[in-house]
Amino acid sequence: MPIAHPLPLCVAWLLLLVVIVMSDMTNGGVQGPIEGYNSLDDLLTTTPTPGQAAMLLPTAPTAAYTHPKWMEPYFDPSTPRNVTALMGKSAYLSCRVRNLANKTVSWIRHRDIHILTVGSYTYTSDQRFQATHHQDTEDWTLQIKWAQKRDAGMYECQISTQPVRSYFVRLNVVVPTATILGGPDLHVDKGSTINLTCTVKFSPEPPAYIFWYHHEEVINYDSSRGGVSVITEKGDVTTSFLLIQNADLADSGKYSCAPSNADVASVRVHVLNGIMESSQMHPWLFSQCICNRLCPPSALISHSISERIHPSNESQDNRGNFNTSEQNQRQQEMVSGFYFFSRANNQMTRPMQSWP
Repeated sequence: MPIAHPLPLCVAWLLLLVVIVMSDMTNGGVQGPIEGYNSLDDLLTTTPTPGQAAMLLPTAPTAAYTHPKWMEPYFDPSTPRNVTALMGKSAYLSCRVRNLANKTVSWIRHRDIHILTVGSYTYTSDQRFQATHHQDTEDWTLQIKWAQKRDAGMYECQISTQPVRSYFVRLNVVVPTATILGGPDLHVDKGSTINLTCTVKFSPEPPAYIFWYHHEEVINYDSSRGGVSVITEKGDVTTSFLLIQNADLADSGKYSCAPSNADVASVRVHVLNGIMESSQMHPWLFSQCICNRLCPPSALISHSISERIHPSNESQDNRGNFNTSEQNQRQQEMVSGFYFFSRANNQMTRPMQSWP
């Protein structure tokens, strides 16, 4: 009687093992060790009994197979929930989905409960909206081109599970604003330093550049005039300082600050030719005034001018100068003239030449 070759037997048992493994992956497979088999060698060299063969064969599942909880789709909570975009630029809203499997991701605008995208398809006539997803990533991105103020609000990233799972992202659309401090008019004395400060606020990122203009022309920091410099500090609020030393009358006029991402801000600078011109043209802008009064020499510097605060104690001559009467009538030596008066400390600080 011929002896069966052992090779076909081994192949048969290997095929049976494959069936067992596949059964284990789909239906739970063998639920424990098979009686009478202690090793793989036993399984390959021993003919199974009918009972052992029944244990090796796959069995039908008793209930429908369900994914474990840890294999269900879920959102990565590290994805930003607040996004700020510049008006007129593109806005990107993203959600990151783990274990998506055969589910789909949709983006919904809450303002009007409008389904914008499903998977990689767009379901809106507004061509500014577009879904973006790369096969090698878990990110599902909604792009909004040329963002407008009306686009601001809540958006929902949704997974098609039962029940659905949602991740909410708020979009803020901002308009960067440039402002020159102290405007719209600034007054400086001739020979002093003009210091203009331009701030750029409500910008998610600093402007790429800031240009300064004088009379609608870009300021040349390397001009023969000299003494012109710019210092720019970038951050959440970007600040640019324009410094012009030894101000002259020709430096008067309109100055403008033009950031790359905001509208132009302007201010008008007035360079005044001396203190007398300052007090006569714009007396309310200075902390000093000119008084024509009588006072003793010993009080030229430290005497307090309380009468100037009370209009009832003063009169005005035909030159427009205020004259106050001295409360102390016992003073013998009196000096007439113009004196420098400081509102900050209510003190007369410096005598000036009398009117002719």
